[in-house]
Amino acid sequence: MILEHVAIWTDNLEELKQYYIKYFGATANEKYTNKQNQFHSYFLTFKSGARIEIMTKPGIPDNKNDRVTDQHKGIIHLAFGVNTMNEVDEKANQLISDGFKILRGPRKTGDGYYEFETLDPDDNRLEVTTKYSP
Repeated sequence: MILEHVAIWTDNLEELKQYYIKYFGATANEKYTNKQNQFHSYFLTFKSGARIEIMTKPGIPDNKNDRVTDQHKGIIHLAFGVNTMNEVDEKANQLISDGFKILRGPRKTGDGYYEFETLDPDDNRLEVTTKYSP
């Protein structure tokens, strides 16, 4: 069995699509629109085959959790894997230079990862990570 996709509601469909294309190498399908209920979505596909569906529709309430400073129950982040520690550093530097905030890292974790945490334009938490040998 595989995880087919993860879905994210957004009010910024085009901005979120461009973010994942530019920084994470996603490719987007043609926008799907259901005119009857004003639903619009894209499937973003990554090199590994993993997919995110980003969706918008009037009336979806805001997330009440503080996603920037606090943790909460439920899905808390998406992790993107790269091959080397240098790639982790390069991605962090690219995001910083383009004005995105790095929450933690890059750092080595106790369970053998080198990673940093950031936020996408909708404040969804992301990690960029690689395994390392201590």
